Amino acid sequence: MRKFQKAILTAIVGAATLTNSAVFAEPGTFDRDAAVATIKTLSANDMGGRRTGSAGSAKAQAYLLELIATLNVEMVGPTHEHKFKFTTESQDGVKVDHIGTNLLFRIEGTGNTGKTIVVSAHYDHLGARDGEIYNGVDDNASGVAGVMAVAEHFKENPPMNDVIFALFDAEEMGLQGARAFVRNIKRIDPNIAFNINFDMISRSDKNELYVAGAFHRAGLVPVIDTIAKKAPVKLLKGHDDPALGANDWTFSSDHGPFHRAGIPFLYFGVEDHPYYHKPSDDFDTVPVKFFLRSIETVVIAANEVDRSLESIVK
Repeated sequence: MRKFQKAILTAIVGAATLTNSAVFAEPGTFDRDAAVATIKTLSANDMGGRRTGSAGSAKAQAYLLELIATLNVEMVGPTHEHKFKFTTESQDGVKVDHIGTNLLFRIEGTGNTGKTIVVSAHYDHLGARDGEIYNGVDDNASGVAGVMAVAEHFKENPPMNDVIFALFDAEEMGLQGARAFVRNIKRIDPNIAFNINFDMISRSDKNELYVAGAFHRAGLVPVIDTIAKKAPVKLLKGHDDPALGANDWTFSSDHGPFHRAGIPFLYFGVEDHPYYHKPSDDFDTVPVKFFLRSIETVVIAANEVDRSLESIVK
């Protein structure tokens, strides 16, 4: 994920108090132990930093496919594994071909709405550099845990709309997985109407989580306000105004290709921190209590978007 320097540009839109219960303000639960296990496993040294195309990436894929299998959910097309090709070019003009793998699954909605929500996060990271592993627990094992928690919630509490869950590859190489998905969106599902994206949601000393997207669609403001009233974190709007320059996150993660294609989004993430894109972005440094509050918040958010989608997307 690509973020830049901190700017004070948002307003606190709500907070709630975390209890010791795993029960949401909305019906449903998520397995807190499983969420912690997900980020711990994905950010372990034996995943090698999950760089696209690496042995560590393959190991991460195998682990995630095991988690998906436990949910007993539908494939998107004939498989959960959707491979794509892309090419990168170095500063000296050397071109390299790559193959990435997006992991997709689906839960059918009960409302026959004709609309589909995509809940996404990227599972890749930077790999190893100069003998040090960049484990990427916040960036973005945390977002993957968010996607899996939302899937748990909707498996137990079926959504109104169809939901595709997308674990994207090669975000760190230019949002390649999301770009490949959007290029093929009509084949994947022509009814995709909204994207909820999680990227870096496990670290905050201030109990703050940011949500971007309302600048581009004013109808999202009351939805965010409702989420904020139920959330166990301070939910702050912002980082989505192009006038902010480097502090505009509209294209900073996998929601960017959806926005470019005219599909509205909500993006949840924290601001940069000293561990960002460092080998120190390790499980042992995660503030677990905040991480769990953040996961609870994004599950609440996904539930509220599902309930409100008809009013958001006319």
